[in-house]
Amino acid sequence: MAASEKRDKPGSTLLTVAIAFAANALVAAAKSLAAIITGSASMTAEAAHSWADTGNQVFLFVAERRSRRPRDYSHPMGYGREAYVWSMFAAFGLFTAGAVVSIMHGIQQIITPEPASDFLVAYVVLAVAFVLEGVSFVQAFRQTRKMAQQLERNTLKQVLISSDPTLRAVFAEDAAALIGLVVAFAGVFLHQITGSAVPDAVGSIVVGVLLAVVAVVLIDRNRRFLVGQGVTPDIERSIARRVLEHRDIARLTYLHVEFVGPRKLYVVAAVDLQGDHPEHQVAVALRRIERELEDHETVEEAVLTLATPDETAWSGA
Repeated sequence: MAASEKRDKPGSTLLTVAIAFAANALVAAAKSLAAIITGSASMTAEAAHSWADTGNQVFLFVAERRSRRPRDYSHPMGYGREAYVWSMFAAFGLFTAGAVVSIMHGIQQIITPEPASDFLVAYVVLAVAFVLEGVSFVQAFRQTRKMAQQLERNTLKQVLISSDPTLRAVFAEDAAALIGLVVAFAGVFLHQITGSAVPDAVGSIVVGVLLAVVAVVLIDRNRRFLVGQGVTPDIERSIARRVLEHRDIARLTYLHVEFVGPRKLYVVAAVDLQGDHPEHQVAVALRRIERELEDHETVEEAVLTLATPDETAWSGA
């Protein structure tokens, strides 16, 4: 299924999360130390940002592991949607521990400004953080670009519409982290050359707003998949083509496809079978075709029903 979302290797997304966790933990510790030494509002905001990202990686790790469990009697559609639940927790964490803390600290610095010092420490930490965050972002970018190329999509579009919330979260958080580091550098630099804490405080607020925007986007995307996100037209056409190419199917009149997890699809179709067979043979044939469709790595469950003679053929999205 060339146009469908292919299941990534189990270790690839976990590797991306692990790299992000290691980078964020190191960066968070360094930024916290720099914030204490310098007294910079932007560094404090960046420290809050990195600690939030570090905690979020734990949620994303849990999301990736739990969503891969095979379906059972209590969860006939599998556990795929757990990825969106735990990714939602991570997005809320980014909003509260990252955005709110950064904005509040920036406002506090404007009301009661405090002088900063040891700016060189801040510059060194920001530079090291940029390198570490860059390594994590490159890993997320490479994985996303690979998936985008398979689906013949733009990389940014793949980030926005992908059914993989873990990869989307790492990509978005790392991108926000790199932008935040540039903003923090500008705030610290302006604080140093002007002697005013206002640019530094504004930098903290800007970082907080940036994190809030990213968090809201991630929350909205997870919400869409939790309530039942339909697939894109190219994926729907790919599933329809796979159904119609089956040797025993003559016609397709109805098709419903939705995501039930990262790269996991639930397929319902009404079909007309080749030939004219007794009812018991038709039932057996439908069950066999369902199992064959489910052999594809992206189809979690397929349900086929018989089309009526008066139904028109499926025309696509």
